Amino acid sequence: MSQKLAGKVAVVTGASKGIGAEIARQLAAAGAAVVVNYSSSRSGADKVVADIQQAGGRAVAVQANLSNPEEIPALFVAAKSNFGRLDILVNNAGIYEFGALAEITPEHFHKQFNLNVLGLLLATQEAVKLFGDKGGSVINISSVVATLAPPATSAYSATKAAVNAITRSLAQELGPQKIRVNAIAPGMVETEGTHGAGIIESDFRKQIESQTPLGRIGQTQDIAPAVVFLASDDAAWTTGETLYISGGMR
Repeated sequence: MSQKLAGKVAVVTGASKGIGAEIARQLAAAGAAVVVNYSSSRSGADKVVADIQQAGGRAVAVQANLSNPEEIPALFVAAKSNFGRLDILVNNAGIYEFGALAEITPEHFHKQFNLNVLGLLLATQEAVKLFGDKGGSVINISSVVATLAPPATSAYSATKAAVNAITRSLAQELGPQKIRVNAIAPGMVETEGTHGAGIIESDFRKQIESQTPLGRIGQTQDIAPAVVFLASDDAAWTTGETLYISGGMR
């Protein structure tokens, strides 16, 4: 991979596994120094850092639970102290819990909105303070469910619809500061999380694949290159967009 991000510094939230881990690896392969954020899986984050360092890149693991507003500033202090600057923020940290209307509780709602929406906003707030005169790039990880909105996903789908709206709004608000804000909306992707939830071996996966024009679920390697693109000068005139990477499923 070309060093199109040489000299840049990126924070990737929720990067100890799954899509976030692959994003961190590919940003580093493109030349960026990467802050690999994790909430609870120190071993996972350390593995990602080791992978990056073994490939000749620069990375550091930093703990912060993005659903706790008090922990967010320290993540960006660490970016500044370790690498001296910030150019890229990937808001990947998120949680999903499905539930029919009758099962929804305030806890179910706030657990998802506090991380997927409020945590994203507060992380972006901190990143903007560190972006220099040349601006920066914010990439939000949304989901195809923002518009697909299957049954029993009302709260989760609402968080991702909010992410799409935030992306559009902040792109307009931050554009004068040369800060670009875009989103990526993946379809179903094979990760530790989808394996742990039993989704990968389920009939639900087969149903999704049958409705997907390209006939398969995604891999983390399908998502990360688009993040590198949006973080780079190749996307210098791209902002406010949500890019669906879902095999054609919408």
